[in-house]
Amino acid sequence: MVDGAVPSRLGTEAPAGSDEAWSVPAGDRHRPRYHFLPPSNWMNDPNGLVHWKGRYHLFYQHNPFGPHWGNMHWGHAVSDDLVRWDDLPIALAPTPDSPDQDGCFSGCFVDRDGVPTIVYTGVRGREQRPCLATGDDDLVTWTKHPRNPVIPATPPGMALTGFRDHAVWKEGDTWYQIVGAGIEGVGGTALLYRSPDLLSWEYLHPILVGDKGRTDPFWTGTMWECPDLFPLGDKHVLIVSIWDKGGRHTLNYATYFLGTYRDHRFTPEREGILDVGGHFYAPQTTQDAHGRRLMWGWLWEGRDREAVAAAGWAGVMSLPRVLSLRGDGTLGVAPVPELARLRGAHRRWDNLALRPGEMLPLDGVAGDCLEIRAEFAPGEVDAGTVGLAVRRSPDGAEETRVRYERGRLVLDCARSSLDVGVDRDVEEAALMLRADEPLVLTVFLDRSVVEVFANGRVAIADRVYPSRTESLGVGVFAAGGGGRATALDVWQMASIRP
Repeated sequence: MVDGAVPSRLGTEAPAGSDEAWSVPAGDRHRPRYHFLPPSNWMNDPNGLVHWKGRYHLFYQHNPFGPHWGNMHWGHAVSDDLVRWDDLPIALAPTPDSPDQDGCFSGCFVDRDGVPTIVYTGVRGREQRPCLATGDDDLVTWTKHPRNPVIPATPPGMALTGFRDHAVWKEGDTWYQIVGAGIEGVGGTALLYRSPDLLSWEYLHPILVGDKGRTDPFWTGTMWECPDLFPLGDKHVLIVSIWDKGGRHTLNYATYFLGTYRDHRFTPEREGILDVGGHFYAPQTTQDAHGRRLMWGWLWEGRDREAVAAAGWAGVMSLPRVLSLRGDGTLGVAPVPELARLRGAHRRWDNLALRPGEMLPLDGVAGDCLEIRAEFAPGEVDAGTVGLAVRRSPDGAEETRVRYERGRLVLDCARSSLDVGVDRDVEEAALMLRADEPLVLTVFLDRSVVEVFANGRVAIADRVYPSRTESLGVGVFAAGGGGRATALDVWQMASIRP
């Protein structure tokens, strides 16, 4: 939008930089600029998240030898502000002729009386067993414990489909751990152990057991990966990632159960999907020094192996999210406010009246690294459909739409690319608004990543790969009864790397 050429019904724009501030940098046009990913090669699960001595540490599953799964190491990055990250040396690598000779799989960080400690899955052949490593004070150098694996066998008499990934916490003088697992013929589970010293572990019981025969996505799967159990307000949250070998939900959803943890038993009272986008998996949380429960998840690729190999990288970390217990007893989710530090050139519109069937382009605003915040008037959104279009080509042949209709939030990527070799998902989540509640959408667009947050309680992340370099437009639209955007802000977002 050029100064002095603003249609009156679009309101006014906030002071902005020159139009050059909205230009798109050169380079790999699908590689995100403000989401974290390593310089090259493969990345998946976040591991060992911790706020340690004023700095945020992000460990992650990493193959340093290629953009494909395998040779699992622990990559490592550090941040002072949750926004800009510095790469550190690899923290854990497989040791030949050891319990982790074939991979250092996912795990967690614990503070053992001031000693930084990692609990991770060591892989040797078909065996996957819990192992320990201790670190120096800056968390750069790690030493594996000579007693690894610290749990040498699975519980006797149990036929398990898997046994890996860990969450560890302390109650009084006793350590507790849950391990992701699955019971043959039954479903996913998380197995509870206790220990006086992190070295000698006693098996107690499953903390919760799923049902692989059910059709809903909360309880399904042959195994539950990456379990995480933590307090939130006066409740506890159990997070698991559904792994269903050969089934319906393979690498599909990370789910949560909100309930009561008492006497080492967990009773679920609510359940849901953390992110319905279909590309968000294996999340892990940590509590920072400010008391916030922070969560990251892995956003996997949605393109074929040839495209990934040509790019030389695969996998992106989600933006850090804050989890909360809402006043109505439901789970809240929102992006961390620190992300505002990346904002650059800004445009704003007020009281946009949207006619039914209209796509209103935001002239002068284009890009693939944006934050968009839109608020739609309460009540009016229930009369039809309102939403945003991003990565839109001039002729509309390519676009990704975020829309709200009839109590559903939809991320529609069906026309996100003309490339038939990429995923083009349509994902939706329930979002019932009160009569006096406006629809508030925050969309983070970062090249091939789209993350959508709505009203502090719904998140949808997906991957998009437009084929046209000119698919950079942004628009706002309505259908049915029309609508009104009471406020619309767009910011250009800076890169987190030089």
